[in-house]
Amino acid sequence: MRNTFLKLHLSIILAGFTGILGKLITLNEGLLVWYRIMFALPVLLLLAQTRRIPLRQAIRIMGVGALLAMHWVFFFGSIKAANVSISVAAFSMTGFFTAILEPLLNRRRIALREVMFGLIAVAGICLIFHFDLRYRLGILLGIVSSLLAALFSIANKGVGGEHPVRTLVMYEMLGGFLCISLMLPGYLYFFPSPSMLPVGMDWAYLLVFSLVCTVGLYLLQIDVLKKISAFTLNLSYNLEPVYSIILAMLIFGESRELGPAAYAGLALIAASVGLQTVFQLKGKA
Repeated sequence: MRNTFLKLHLSIILAGFTGILGKLITLNEGLLVWYRIMFALPVLLLLAQTRRIPLRQAIRIMGVGALLAMHWVFFFGSIKAANVSISVAAFSMTGFFTAILEPLLNRRRIALREVMFGLIAVAGICLIFHFDLRYRLGILLGIVSSLLAALFSIANKGVGGEHPVRTLVMYEMLGGFLCISLMLPGYLYFFPSPSMLPVGMDWAYLLVFSLVCTVGLYLLQIDVLKKISAFTLNLSYNLEPVYSIILAMLIFGESRELGPAAYAGLALIAASVGLQTVFQLKGKA
């Protein structure tokens, strides 16, 4: 089990490192996501477990992948408009949106405790938004990103249990790639990029991004889920924003960019994550 938990935390660090790479790569967010999926997709096609899926189900899965791709575009757009710490903070609203949307879409009662925990994170975001004007665009993009992430999580549960994970991921990435490819010409018209091709270190960063922090991350998660429960995996991923912020502060020195309001907001978000973790553990006990 020790090796399993080492792999689990390695996967969380890789997830946290995606924000760092998003900041380092000079391409705009649309091209960044397009290249990320394009480099990862051939490897995922090779690794996918061959299984015939009816056309209607395949289209549903690819639609879920399109949601994921759009979440990535807004997330990395948020990073480029603000910084990694603020974007990750805004992304923490995913839990709040999930607590509201999942019961509405699945016609079950809303869990008030989950909503309350989410509102603490919302209060942290509002604090940063109100007092630190530099980050307003980044926060707005991050909020849209968290809404799309919540919708992806809910939709993914609807298709996830029917097919092998590797096949599911491959179809989702294919759907994401088609979605980004169709929207990219219009996106670049309104949000042009200095270069259509990666330059300099972008090539190396994109390869790490695609092969290590996308394919490698999914393979680690699949391997870990053979030994631990999905509950433990999801609970452990509460650490992802913590890892992301620590990495951003170490690599980019973002601690110097944040004002008192940002630190107070981040403290509220950390409290929200901590409370969710404690009550998840109590509920499982």
